[in-house]
Amino acid sequence: MEKLLSQLPRPSRYLGIEEGAVHKDPALVSLRIALAFPDTYDVGMSYLGQKIIYSIINDNERWWAERVMTPEKEAGDILRAHNAPLATLESFTPLAAMHCIGFSITHELCYTNVLYMLDLAGIPLRATDRGDSLEQWPLILLGGGALLSAEPLAPFADLMLLGDGEEALPELLELLETARSRKVSKQEFLQQASRITGIYVPSFFAEDAQACLHALSPDYTSVQRRVAANLDSVSYPIKQVVPIGAVHNRLALEIAKGCTRGCRFCHAGMVYRPVRERSLDNLEHLLHECLEHTGFDEVSFLSLSTGDFSALKTLCNATLDQCAREQVALSLPSLRVGSIDDEIIGKMAGIRRTGATLAPEAGSQRLRDVINKGITEEELILHVQKLLEHGWQQVKLYFMIGLPTETDADLEAITELCCKVRDAAGPGGPRLMVTAALSPFVPKPFTPFQWVAQIPLKEIERRIQLVRQSMKGKKCLQMRWHEPSVSYLEGILSRGDRRLADVVEKAYHKGALFCSWMDHFTLTPWLEALEECGLEPEKFTGERPLDAVLPWAHLKTGVSDDFLKKEWERALQEKTTADCRYHVCRNCGVCDRADIPSLLRENNLPPLTNKLNLPQRDQNAHQPRRDEQGRIFYPRTKKEPPRIDPALTVKAGHFRIWHTKEEKSRYLSQLELQALLERAMRRASLPLAFSQGFHPLPLLSFGRALPVGVSSRAEWFSITLRTPLTALDIREKLSQRLPAGMRIVDVVPVENNMRTRQSLREDFDFRLLSEDAHRQEVFRQQWEHFLHLQERVWTHVTKKGERQMDIRPFFSNISIHESNVTFTADWEERYISPLALSFAVLGEAPSAHYELIKTAQHF
Repeated sequence: MEKLLSQLPRPSRYLGIEEGAVHKDPALVSLRIALAFPDTYDVGMSYLGQKIIYSIINDNERWWAERVMTPEKEAGDILRAHNAPLATLESFTPLAAMHCIGFSITHELCYTNVLYMLDLAGIPLRATDRGDSLEQWPLILLGGGALLSAEPLAPFADLMLLGDGEEALPELLELLETARSRKVSKQEFLQQASRITGIYVPSFFAEDAQACLHALSPDYTSVQRRVAANLDSVSYPIKQVVPIGAVHNRLALEIAKGCTRGCRFCHAGMVYRPVRERSLDNLEHLLHECLEHTGFDEVSFLSLSTGDFSALKTLCNATLDQCAREQVALSLPSLRVGSIDDEIIGKMAGIRRTGATLAPEAGSQRLRDVINKGITEEELILHVQKLLEHGWQQVKLYFMIGLPTETDADLEAITELCCKVRDAAGPGGPRLMVTAALSPFVPKPFTPFQWVAQIPLKEIERRIQLVRQSMKGKKCLQMRWHEPSVSYLEGILSRGDRRLADVVEKAYHKGALFCSWMDHFTLTPWLEALEECGLEPEKFTGERPLDAVLPWAHLKTGVSDDFLKKEWERALQEKTTADCRYHVCRNCGVCDRADIPSLLRENNLPPLTNKLNLPQRDQNAHQPRRDEQGRIFYPRTKKEPPRIDPALTVKAGHFRIWHTKEEKSRYLSQLELQALLERAMRRASLPLAFSQGFHPLPLLSFGRALPVGVSSRAEWFSITLRTPLTALDIREKLSQRLPAGMRIVDVVPVENNMRTRQSLREDFDFRLLSEDAHRQEVFRQQWEHFLHLQERVWTHVTKKGERQMDIRPFFSNISIHESNVTFTADWEERYISPLALSFAVLGEAPSAHYELIKTAQHF
């Protein structure tokens, strides 16, 4: 796979040279684990769960965890064409040679990608086809947040890890290491593994004619999820892998697990109880260490409901002061309406305004009460007014359609609510830009709505169009929606049983891949697969009786069926249930009570209950501003940029840093390199100066963009520092922070007006990577012919169509050798990709048989 890097699209996804990536000597480890994410690198590197597990495994000197992501279809076709198996990022080891492959299952639509990765690796898809030896094939382990409803994947897995993996996974790997050393059979290993809390062995259960599961042993009749009771006692990655590119390319700091708000549609809010907060001291330590080791310029506090963290104001006040000093932005995802107060909003706006997203979920108060959302229209409007006060100009509102008991009036209320949000400033005030994002409701297992029917596909489409029509012509409103057919498939898979395993496999062979990506998704192969298996979608999306045996009944989350049924009854009565963190306990079953133990009780487990920093939240609710007569008013404020510390804008010195870009780093694009270097300089504690305005950025400038795959011994970028340093100081600080293939050649002080000056000519060495004498002769003849030309017209394709140009003036000082040519490229008139020019001489497309190296720049 490593030899194919030059042919793969976005080769930077496969380099494994990121800061924080772990490289070990294979001869010195006894257990090798591939952590597989069934989606692209950009998505996988945004997933915190894999980073946590990666760190835990690699902290053990006997184990080595490496990463592997799903290659794009084009990349997969290239691997197949060259008979190259899918391999890990860190060492390019084929997956079939690993001891264990752990897949992170975060949603149902990734199922076929799991099979795709196994297939590309040459590993049999079904567990029964992989034999009873731990030596022949890697152990296939599944983990992640969607596993409690993943029966359609059961036949493909040897094991599943339910719940928190921070403690369960090391126990399992210790057992696997011992089992391999003793050469026990896989069956014997699985028997031993089944005794670890949180480990589910699918093959120890079998289906009957009605597709109900039955235990094959009286000693293993159910599996309960694993709970990390105290987050301060479990490992957290300080040296996280810093992505070259990712959907969420920032420091993710998990401040809590679990949520007890009790939204009746929310799978995670039900199955991850109780709430467990990290202590403030622990978070302060983690934040400092993580920023120091990663160099991120944005921090995201993660939890299922970040705004409900009991000590959020205390945490934010300490964090935001540090962020202001270092120009690091803070984002608070998963915020509920009214969950952060004025002081926090004001400080966040003073650094950098990240996007504002709120989730009322339903347009009418009646329907919000049905789903137990726990917010009112007045609270939403007040929250938006506070955003306006602090400079936000736009907001996104999330809604679900197809909720139980929903009517057309509830749908029309979505538009009405969006209009009220738009006009939150009042008469004469500025209007907000409001984006309404609609997502069809999917009933999920282990929620009070697990028995209800999902509305049919055509009805989903009708309701979307109803809301769309009601918004038509409304100024400052726009609508986005999740594709109905995608949600329809999600509904089939999320409440499916093992019969759907055949459907998943057939759909995969019919080309169903990357089903969560709209440019790849099609429902057709899934419907064909269902029909071929004699199954109807309504069997899985339809209503279930309250006394039905559900496909996931043998899995225990700690939340009792009685509690879920009571919450379903309260939903029909439009009654709300308060958060048990700060109100009365509703006896859901998860927590230990004085007279009733938790349904997840273990002998060695500390008391299981909500673990908070403070008994009550340390924030005050939003308060409206009032005039002297007590009337609510909106203060008129003009749009102003964030308040950047003046010390950050001082320009105390300018330097040009010359460096190489060779080996794997030559596959980094210019945009990727810029982000990588900024983080490297943060890790090196270089005091970068920042621009002012609405988007303060470090003052960096770069030379001409080098084409991906081209090496260079003479690249440069310029920096502006806010405090004086010597060239030697900069070199010493930065040298150890650059990725493999990048080496500092020189650091030169420059005048400010020379900081962005570009070269007029550059020297290159163009090499043929072949020892074939005939090919070398043809190569020389092509260049000798070009050398004697006065003109060479080149036809190339641009965004505006085909264009012709004479490329001969771009070349000078051509020197032809046995299998390489050196030349100088002249950029005085314009810049053209030197790689494209080199292949234009040969009259062929770029290929892996050649190498282009920049050797010098002239100004």
